[in-house]
Amino acid sequence: MKTFLISALALTAGLGVGSGRAADFDLNALIEAAKAEPPLTVYDSTGKITEMADAFAAKYGLQATGTKTKATAQLETIIREVQSGNVQTDVSFISDVPAAMGQLLPGDFAESWLPPDLAADISPEAQNPLLIVSSPNVLTYNTKLFDKCPITNIWQLTEPEWKGKVSMQDPLGKPSYTDWFNQMRSHADDRIAAAYEAKYGKKLDAAAASATEAFVAALAANGPLLTDSDSAAAEAVAAPGQTQPFVGLVSAAKFRDNDGAGFTLGLCDGVDPIIGFSNATVGLIVKGTDSPNAAKLFVHYAMTAEGIAPQAEDGKLSSNKTVGLPADEPSGVGAHLDKVLPYDPSTGVEDWDTRQDWQDLWRLNYKR
Repeated sequence: MKTFLISALALTAGLGVGSGRAADFDLNALIEAAKAEPPLTVYDSTGKITEMADAFAAKYGLQATGTKTKATAQLETIIREVQSGNVQTDVSFISDVPAAMGQLLPGDFAESWLPPDLAADISPEAQNPLLIVSSPNVLTYNTKLFDKCPITNIWQLTEPEWKGKVSMQDPLGKPSYTDWFNQMRSHADDRIAAAYEAKYGKKLDAAAASATEAFVAALAANGPLLTDSDSAAAEAVAAPGQTQPFVGLVSAAKFRDNDGAGFTLGLCDGVDPIIGFSNATVGLIVKGTDSPNAAKLFVHYAMTAEGIAPQAEDGKLSSNKTVGLPADEPSGVGAHLDKVLPYDPSTGVEDWDTRQDWQDLWRLNYKR
């Protein structure tokens, strides 16, 4: 464990200055307590964490290092460090809420902290555990090949016209996709069923266990082009020179490639019943950190417009309802969030427990 001289102020602050009530929370006291602690180490799965940590350090006169690390690596690191008593990680922003809820929190490897003075502005469903941002994954098309999105109903992705022409990450390697399946079944199954009836003029076969399972099986059977990254999925849709008509499911962050790499990605903004889903990032403070107050200060900072600005540029939406997306965010998803299935952590543990079931369903039905 990192060693340091614990000041009286830090001891008074403990694991955070004041109680959990906004009236008792003192941000200035938290800042002063943080200054008495060792440098902060923060991990996230986006490279923007480096920019965030640098800005945080400059704002508060602290030392902080932000490092891009995949969610799986963060999980392994935190568990190993806490078990060994050699905690080097202070704050972890993990883009795998079910794993955090299924492993880290019940195992007492990390804790979630809600900034009391911001609680009223944070959506209730995003408070426990604290979701920092939600990252929209949206249906896209090539604006060079189509005047508008070529589909209007999600069930069209299962039809012969789009066989082999849907690009997306492989659900067998990307847990956020199996989580999406379970979130649909848990929170939007009636909408998936209604979209089927609207498209085909009849109710879905009663033999189907759920509308979502029927959709997932049919999508897999239609042989989507499976990739190992959002970048590859976006390339299949709208890389320069692409002449094949694809519909893709990619992160809104990839729309920055329209300028940076000459892509021609367009947002499918009129698809019934949803145009995509959000994958959330949970903010955790590692148990045994030598910098508990600096860790809380960073979480607080990340929940403000200033702190999350580098990620908001990529279409990532803060759980703080007063923080919006920039007007020039390239995907335009901010105007269509009502059609993006939000991540609901109330079924996060179920998402975790059913991953293998959804992978089995996909594996059994997938055809190239």
